[in-house]
Amino acid sequence: MKQAFHTVTVPTKGPGLYEFTDAAQDFVRGKKVDSGLLTCFVRHTSASLVIQENADPDVQKDLQDFFAWLAKSGPRFRHTAEGPDDMPSHIRSALTQTSLGIPVQQGGLALGTWQGIYLFEHRDAPHRREVMLHVMGE
Repeated sequence: MKQAFHTVTVPTKGPGLYEFTDAAQDFVRGKKVDSGLLTCFVRHTSASLVIQENADPDVQKDLQDFFAWLAKSGPRFRHTAEGPDDMPSHIRSALTQTSLGIPVQQGGLALGTWQGIYLFEHRDAPHRREVMLHVMGE
């Protein structure tokens, strides 16, 4: 059984979905794992990971709008150490995922036709987010 780690840095420009499917796919192919599992883990508490449609950008915009409506920024939260978007970002992250497992089959990610892997940035300011990739298989 093989296993390997890699960190992908995803620069963000504020709230939104940032696709890194190609970077994950390249990592898996480079490690020559034919079948196994890729785990993606975001190392932040105010960003998350999602597998989402990558064909229609309106899906990503609608998701962002919904989460902005659901967890609005503002002074009503106690935790505002990093600004009014701090606690809403933690709520959005808690409602999504910090880790994803994706099967590896025939040397590639077994994603559906319209699926992509995204970092979901919840903060207003630009950041450089780290996503740890771990592939395990044969």
